[in-house]
Amino acid sequence: MTHVGKTREQNDRIDPERVAALHAMLSRSGPPPQLGDALPPFWHYIQFWDAKPPAALGRDGHPKIGDFIPDLGLPRRMWAGGKLKFKHPLIIGEKATKLTRITNVAEKQGATGPLAVISMTHDFVQNGRTCIQEDQSLLYREDHDPLSPAPIPPAAPTNEPIRRDRSFSPTDLFRYSALTFNGHRIHYDRDYANDVEGYPGLVVHGPLLAQTLIEIAEGMLGQLNVFVFRTTAPLFDHETAQFCALPTAEGLDLWVRGPDGRMCMTATAQ
Repeated sequence: MTHVGKTREQNDRIDPERVAALHAMLSRSGPPPQLGDALPPFWHYIQFWDAKPPAALGRDGHPKIGDFIPDLGLPRRMWAGGKLKFKHPLIIGEKATKLTRITNVAEKQGATGPLAVISMTHDFVQNGRTCIQEDQSLLYREDHDPLSPAPIPPAAPTNEPIRRDRSFSPTDLFRYSALTFNGHRIHYDRDYANDVEGYPGLVVHGPLLAQTLIEIAEGMLGQLNVFVFRTTAPLFDHETAQFCALPTAEGLDLWVRGPDGRMCMTATAQ
């Protein structure tokens, strides 16, 4: 694949205004982090915007595929998961660089049709040192077929000693989309989500589910070193999810359980 090995560099200043806005959106108590403070884990998602003019966007509101991300004829984009290593905190107010490289492009035949997995690495560098290393996987699938049976997600465990219930309103999803400059219409355009992508509601961002699990993990473990997550089914704006944690010898097993018992996300934290 010619796209494997492609690289991209983005530069940004860790913006305290965006930090304050995310602090409010997540309903965190106390004052928001200030200039010179460490950026909380996973908050780098509101930095390094990939801003494109309307003509450079696809039908789903994301930047068109075919440039950096290869066009494999599969239009539906989903966040499959990722692995993050937190080496040093990013400092609010200081400049940083995001270095991205495509590491693999895998075309497969899934249970519901063809799919492709795009694997990338991101290095977040500030003051000459790598602060965060991230492996990211994106899943691309063919158009929704209303006559095809929906995939059956796995069932989530029910043995958690720690649980937090949380739902996300359309306003929450809009604000998180704005803060991450994520134009994907499944998160705010109900007609598009229903009629084009075949979802029964607005889709809660995978990173927003992961952010909620990270807050639980950070409260239990303190500073995180590694966080790994994988999405297994979407969660929708009309649903209340159960965010679950189970201590292990290595750290924590975490998962997001939908109201019907389905596993929406699984994760581990150390």
